[in-house]
Amino acid sequence: MAVQPFIHKRCAPPCLSDSPLRAIYRMTQIEVAAAISKPPPRVAHSQQFIQPSTDRLIPMSPSSSEQQPYLFTETQDWFSFNTDTWRGLFQHVSSPEPRVLEIGCWEGRSAVFLLTELCKAGGEIVCIDHFDLMNTAAGRERHRKLTHNLTLTGKPFRVLAEFSVPALMTLLVEEMARAQPGFDWVYVDGSHEADDTFLDGELAWRLARKSAVMIFDDYHWDKEPEDSVHHPKRGIDAFLALHKDEYTLLSSETQYQVVLQKTVDMRIGFLVSEKVGSRGELESALGYGVNVALTVDADYAIAAAVAIRSAALHTTARITFYIVSRSLPDEVKEKLKCSVPTGSSATVVFVELPEDGVPVPREVTWTKIAMLPYLPVERVLYLDADVLVRADLKELWDTDLQGKAIAAAMDVGYPSGHDGVNRSPYFNAGVLLIDLAAARKKLDSLVTLAADMSGSKLKDQDALNVHFADDWLPLDLAWNAQGLGTYAAHCTPERAALKLDGMSTDPKVVHFTGPLHPSMADVLNPFVQPYGGKPWGYAGAPGHPFGEEWWAVCEDTPWKGWRSSGEYRELRARKVEEAIQAGAMTFRQRLAEALEA
Repeated sequence: MAVQPFIHKRCAPPCLSDSPLRAIYRMTQIEVAAAISKPPPRVAHSQQFIQPSTDRLIPMSPSSSEQQPYLFTETQDWFSFNTDTWRGLFQHVSSPEPRVLEIGCWEGRSAVFLLTELCKAGGEIVCIDHFDLMNTAAGRERHRKLTHNLTLTGKPFRVLAEFSVPALMTLLVEEMARAQPGFDWVYVDGSHEADDTFLDGELAWRLARKSAVMIFDDYHWDKEPEDSVHHPKRGIDAFLALHKDEYTLLSSETQYQVVLQKTVDMRIGFLVSEKVGSRGELESALGYGVNVALTVDADYAIAAAVAIRSAALHTTARITFYIVSRSLPDEVKEKLKCSVPTGSSATVVFVELPEDGVPVPREVTWTKIAMLPYLPVERVLYLDADVLVRADLKELWDTDLQGKAIAAAMDVGYPSGHDGVNRSPYFNAGVLLIDLAAARKKLDSLVTLAADMSGSKLKDQDALNVHFADDWLPLDLAWNAQGLGTYAAHCTPERAALKLDGMSTDPKVVHFTGPLHPSMADVLNPFVQPYGGKPWGYAGAPGHPFGEEWWAVCEDTPWKGWRSSGEYRELRARKVEEAIQAGAMTFRQRLAEALEA
């Protein structure tokens, strides 16, 4: 159903739209100090004002007023021309019993319309207006007319006779205790001051449910210049800029009202001490999220996109992804940013390592050591780019390190290490929960060790195992499921001691270990079949139980269609020829060496 265009100007004559009564209505906000603890005021002469604040709204059915007329001032109708357009917006409200919030209600024309039409089958409204704080006859009269008119609807309502900021703060505190908090329709028609409008919008946004319709009035008000701080447009524009990508705009630039539909989850954003229900609620209010670091080059960009998207899809907490690289092309950075699901609160930060930074080998695998002093946080979850996240990383993030510098899962390929390092419990470095403050204390010795072990069999992983030999906490293998469909299935005495069942049946983080482009020897090795590989490599990851799931996530990234592309086919063909040539060369060299011996 198409939304009808808004009428761009008020129907009321200029002398009425600029009247003293309208000016009284458009008063500025007061300070919010002590608003949290202040209950909504009682109005002694009004039986329709519902109190206390914890009550559920109930219908206020008049005993003998069904036939009474609504009390509206005919010369102060600034709403009725919107009714057809608003009916067109009702299709965006999915709740069978909508909750409505209105900031600035005057005598209740729009409130009555919403209660009798949007809430016809059920619903309720909360109206906020200061009514001159009941200190003027005009304010008291508007309050009398409003409560009279709302009562005639027979629908549940509540009136908060306060300035909007303290009233909204009261609602925010109350909503924390509701089983289903929030509003489905929000109408902001309060002060004309830009900063007041912004405050009203921001606080109301925190009360708006996902998919709520939100309307700002007076975007093209004609009493003040539109670029003035005394015009609501500047406040509305600031609000729209702040919440970019969190709504769908349902109106156009030329329309008198700005209408949008919220596309993100409701977030009140703070707590008060008496409303703290759980650690999760507190952490959410405090803004604590999960910091995830990935080290990326052009060859692993597609993998990083899958890791980013799968992590964001499964993690309930907000994630900040730190993409650590050296000279990553701008077009690749843009693709990685676009891999975050639409509507997700996750953000992507690119950390460019300086040329004169930590002196470790230049290969990307050593970057996880080079990044340690440059991440702007104190705790980070490092993920190799070749992972597929299948569970909420908040669970892993909350792991108590018990005083250790890092947490990691055992390496399935070499549970006790190999000949190049001391034989002892040996972890895989593809998933690391790192206390950066602790790790940085001994960074110099780690960097020195990395230089000394640059030629070690498993490179950075060997250096990290030697450095953190007595300073790491074992993680469940489900958080770093390695070798699935290949070497993990081959039992050895060392592997027999590992708990591989959970890793194999329902892994939380799948790690596609093995080379990106396997050598001919890897592919032909009769002792490890299927061979290990990456889904996007020339040889794929045959036999891997989660290979198709990886490609399914890839299809939702900017690399959509890559698997069937001609470019990918050409890459695979080129890498096959390179593997054949390298294998033939190795064969000839070894044959020559054997014959010479």
